Amino acid sequence: MQTNTATKEGTTKMGMLDDKVAIVTGSGRGIGRAIATLMMNQGAKIVITDINEETTKSTAAELKAEGGDVIGVACNVTNSESIEKMVEAVLNQWGRIDILVNNAGITRDDLFIRMTEENWQAVIDTNLTSAFKVTKPVLKAMSKQRFGRIINIASTTGVHGNAGQANYAAAKAGLIGFTKTIAREYASRNITCNAVAPGFIATDMTKALGEEKISKVVEHIPLGRMGTPEDIARAVAFFAGPAEYVTGQVIKVDGGLYI
Repeated sequence: MQTNTATKEGTTKMGMLDDKVAIVTGSGRGIGRAIATLMMNQGAKIVITDINEETTKSTAAELKAEGGDVIGVACNVTNSESIEKMVEAVLNQWGRIDILVNNAGITRDDLFIRMTEENWQAVIDTNLTSAFKVTKPVLKAMSKQRFGRIINIASTTGVHGNAGQANYAAAKAGLIGFTKTIAREYASRNITCNAVAPGFIATDMTKALGEEKISKVVEHIPLGRMGTPEDIARAVAFFAGPAEYVTGQVIKVDGGLYI
């Protein structure tokens, strides 16, 4: 299957996601940006959306310069009004939404006994409730089309738990339950919903742990390295493209850490 993409000269070749319209939340940088870039390279029309307007615009401009069909729409995924405006902008631009990747997320780590209610709620709102708020208006468009692919970025922490991350683990576990429920409710409309659960991925957040802690974790990963944002992007692209008969599933992308 060809997955060649738009070139800077503007010529295109058929891609796995050709002409599909994809929204990726939190795609200004990191994993979200890698997902958006790969799907763009497979032919999709991309919506870069991030809470930071400057980051949203700059990332969208950079991907457009690479030959992609891209728009940038800043959005606060915890705010319903902001979400409605973003979805409206996408429908005004392209008239449909084929793929939604709920990727936006934050961490506010602390041992449970020291965790504040504010930090608990911030993570639940951004990592879990946002998926409810964003998915709802998008599903309306997908239902009319009788086609859609929803991919939620969960975490191995949501499956196994992790000390110091009660809020994050609870949010990601909730996201997995949300994924399975949407899959059941919307399968009859040709809408699939799956989740990707990253393990230890090389991002700005993990870099902050320091080399010593990173080395200790890598020792326990059978594949012997941290994952990359591109590793996650490839799993997302599978669910968005060829996985037509797969729904309600969670795939761990962790290098074998939790075999």
